[in-house]
Amino acid sequence: MEFSLHNILFEIEKRENKLFPNSSISIDDAFEMTSYLQELLALAKSHIVKHGFKDEYKEIYFFRHIKPQILGKLIFYNKVCRIETGCPVKMGTVYKKYFASHLRNLKEEYSEHFCHSDFYRYYRSGRTDKDQQYFRLGKIDYHDGLNSFVFEIDPNFSTYYDYKVARIIANELLYNFLVVKIKSQGEGELTFQTLDETKNILWSDSKNALIELIYALHAARVISNGNVGIRQIALIFRVVFRMPLTDMHHAFHRMKTRAGSRTTFLDKLKKSLEEYMDQDL
Repeated sequence: MEFSLHNILFEIEKRENKLFPNSSISIDDAFEMTSYLQELLALAKSHIVKHGFKDEYKEIYFFRHIKPQILGKLIFYNKVCRIETGCPVKMGTVYKKYFASHLRNLKEEYSEHFCHSDFYRYYRSGRTDKDQQYFRLGKIDYHDGLNSFVFEIDPNFSTYYDYKVARIIANELLYNFLVVKIKSQGEGELTFQTLDETKNILWSDSKNALIELIYALHAARVISNGNVGIRQIALIFRVVFRMPLTDMHHAFHRMKTRAGSRTTFLDKLKKSLEEYMDQDL
């Protein structure tokens, strides 16, 4: 496998788009992604241990954005393999209850380990003022009462908190996966995925453009008076357009810091609508 730290996230997304063009993840595809990401993580570790980082910015970026994406998706696809291989039946009430039980476990884990932690709030808010503490090698403070597995991590390839980000990413992906599974089996409920008349309705712009639109709708509070979260809005678009929406939080973070306009797609929409209006004048 060829390895490039610069293009690593793009290569992961390209592999996912090839395997899951309709957002449906089979056991074989999940296993293939697990093997692929495991090898990718080993190559990244070998590269970092051998070459290190040119500066602290690249080090922080790797442990905040790149490694957590690899490890988070590795955790997610491995979990999908375990869940799918343990599924008792393919249809019916037992099937729905099986996935609902996994969703309850996920919510309990979130409540116990994430939602009340200072780091989770720091990470979710997009703050960067403590990145030197959280995402650089050799900066672990053992007085903070960290989980015991911190003593088992490789100090040359982990900052402890990169693993916590990976778990956040994995849990978000797993949440979306389980919700889709449960919704697709709703009694008397037809989802967009089952309607033949919508099979040719596809999102034809970039995934980042759709994520920009989703965050704009959420920020404007135009859906259910703002009482619907990002996950729920994303799920609607994911089902309608059969498009995997992974890495939404990191994609949005990159939008906030990109050069030029931070709202490229919304600017494009505004211009297109104004030009369309002018046609009738």
